[in-house]
Amino acid sequence: MSEYILQIENLTKEFPGVKALKNVSLKIKKGEIHSLCGENGAGKSTLMSCISGVYPRNSYEGKVFYKDRETNYNSVKDSENEGLAIIHQELALSPYLSIYENIFLGHMDTKFGIINWNKYIKESKKYLETVGLNEPPETIVSKLGVGKQQLVEIARALSKKTELLILDEPTSSLNDDESEKLLDLIIEFKRQGITSVIISHKLNEVLKVADTVTILRDGQSISTYDVKADNLTEDMIIKDMVGRDLTHRFPERKSSPGETVMEVKNWTVYHPDYHAIKVVDDVSFYLRKGEILAFCGPMGAGRTELMMSIFGNSYGHRSEGTLLINGKQCKFNSPHVAIDSGLGYISEDRKSLGLVLIQDVKTNITHSSLRKISKFGIINNQQEIKEAEQYRKDLNIRTPSINQYVRNLSGGNQQKVVVSKTLMADPDIFIIDEPTRGIDVGAKTEIYGILNNIIAAGKSVIMISSELPEALGMADRIYVMNEGKIKGELSKEEATQEKIMHLALVG
Repeated sequence: MSEYILQIENLTKEFPGVKALKNVSLKIKKGEIHSLCGENGAGKSTLMSCISGVYPRNSYEGKVFYKDRETNYNSVKDSENEGLAIIHQELALSPYLSIYENIFLGHMDTKFGIINWNKYIKESKKYLETVGLNEPPETIVSKLGVGKQQLVEIARALSKKTELLILDEPTSSLNDDESEKLLDLIIEFKRQGITSVIISHKLNEVLKVADTVTILRDGQSISTYDVKADNLTEDMIIKDMVGRDLTHRFPERKSSPGETVMEVKNWTVYHPDYHAIKVVDDVSFYLRKGEILAFCGPMGAGRTELMMSIFGNSYGHRSEGTLLINGKQCKFNSPHVAIDSGLGYISEDRKSLGLVLIQDVKTNITHSSLRKISKFGIINNQQEIKEAEQYRKDLNIRTPSINQYVRNLSGGNQQKVVVSKTLMADPDIFIIDEPTRGIDVGAKTEIYGILNNIIAAGKSVIMISSELPEALGMADRIYVMNEGKIKGELSKEEATQEKIMHLALVG
């Protein structure tokens, strides 16, 4: 009996015009936590999709052995039946069903065609207790936050008697506290003999929980390390990921903010459904020309809701307060008016709110600025191509063609397309929500460089970030929010992670 639960030999996977994986070989020991690291587009998710049956056996070359037997999976159900489960970054729950229905969906027994619902409610409590989710099993999933939905996904995997659990960016949408609990849960699974494979860009989390780390680059397996025996560090991982040393993760920038370009006074936003509840409560702040202003705080602090309500009344039943742009009082009733007035907004949810995934790169870059490339309502196709090609070059968007569908790009390149779209609209004030969520360290550095270029052009940036090192490394000033209120303000010189957390939790 082999000590390895999973062995991959010379796996190659091609898409039209792209070789996503090139002779990848990998071994994963039973009962270990194995992490896969690499830049966006390195092939991590593609590799796991081949292993788990998302891509059927006849769609790739090479061999996969699971529990000493060569696999021949043609669907995810095939791998689940053998105790292999994958949890994707984009959660695959049905939002309109209850927790227990989601847990047992697709593998409920019937008697004479009738489901014993009480049996599954009772059984679900066992799995919810295992993952530490204290919610009634009858709760509708859409009523839960992202962190709790992640736990429902894991409970569902456990209900299928999983022996190998693959988690793709499991903490990308979680706050620090939720991430910590999830990592502790994965460590507990290890004690129970469950093998876990984690795909993650958060290298501090990787080094905390992983026994072994494998690094992919450009579709090839570059190196595998034993975390303790090799004294693995973040710098070692980064060097193998990007093929070079990243000496400055946060590019240096000379900061000299000028006059105030935006001021918000006594801003209050009411919940879209429960109209008496204040989601943002009497918030006041200002932004200067040539400044990166960060908003930090725990998930649910009201940061996103504040910015969306300012940007064309995109959130809330109603908002109250005063908004001044260059000293002139404004009230934007739609995002279109906000864009025309010099505001740009990049959502944290690029796939749902920032991109049209079934359209190509060119169309996504230009569709917020069609008036710039059209006359009498007719788009100048040559000008559209020229503009899109220029942004592809300037922002180093890695795509075979600007006619490539955006859904086929890696997360980092999708983010660059969203930034390109906003840049083409030429706003004076950029609001960017979680600028580097779900992208690798190499792409992060490129995004930071783009933000610095925006500032160098005399623009201003408001950045919402849940990654405190990012806020400390990039911002000139930081506002700390919690419970819909601003708890404090810190300059770049005085800001530390401890001070930010203290303001958020204590005020």
